[in-house]
Amino acid sequence: MRTEFVESADGTRIAFERVGEGPALVLVDGAAMHRAFGTSRGLAQLLSPSFTVVSYDRRGRGESADTSPWALEREVEDLIAILAAATDEAGPRQAVVHTLSSGAVLALHAVAAGAPVRAVSMFEPPIDLAGDHAADTAEIEGLADLVRAGRRRETVEAFQRGIGMPADMIAQQPPVVLEALDEIAPTLVYDMCLARAGSVPHEVLAAVSVPVQVLSSDAGGSPLGGWAAALAAALPAGVHRTLPGTWHGVPDDVLADAIRGFAAPLLAGAS
Repeated sequence: MRTEFVESADGTRIAFERVGEGPALVLVDGAAMHRAFGTSRGLAQLLSPSFTVVSYDRRGRGESADTSPWALEREVEDLIAILAAATDEAGPRQAVVHTLSSGAVLALHAVAAGAPVRAVSMFEPPIDLAGDHAADTAEIEGLADLVRAGRRRETVEAFQRGIGMPADMIAQQPPVVLEALDEIAPTLVYDMCLARAGSVPHEVLAAVSVPVQVLSSDAGGSPLGGWAAALAAALPAGVHRTLPGTWHGVPDDVLADAIRGFAAPLLAGAS
């Protein structure tokens, strides 16, 4: 796979790669991930016999550039630019999008804005429709203060605690993982913004008329499964499925099967 680049609406250069043959399927990472660090490449390889799989580095990560100030709208524009590149090559003019965690917010906004998306699959979006988000601004500002002070390791630790990552998982991270997370720590503020109040207003959900598969792990100790079910119920064409897994994760092969089973019938005859 070779790295390609697309220019977003604000001129920011976004890196992406593609693998496989068939209709387009775009992968959107969640927090603390990019093509060289995370699950996208493994998932792309599993899906490549059925789809042309496009994965990209969200702005500020990997080989993608960044432009200040950050805004949700800029990342939505990035995804729309990636979708245009994906469908130009794989045709027709619609793709399925699969997102992990906070990447779901970008996909929902893109679909509501009219992006060429046939359907969306998402794993454990951090969208609590019934939550009390009164403390969100202070939490985001606290994280941003750590970034401005150059305290990247503390930024990573604060983010992980804030999203409910189990203490034993935080403690067991090897140094090579922590170093990779330190490198992209400033982008954790972006994802905290995506996961907090007002990120997906009800009018946006109402505008998402395409089929949406909302997946969650059957592991206990997290509210994400309940949030996933509630989000699916709030979408015009949403469905919730539970998969065997761990905290905020399922094996790549299990996830690939769920994506393929959902997307393939919708894109039948598209390539």
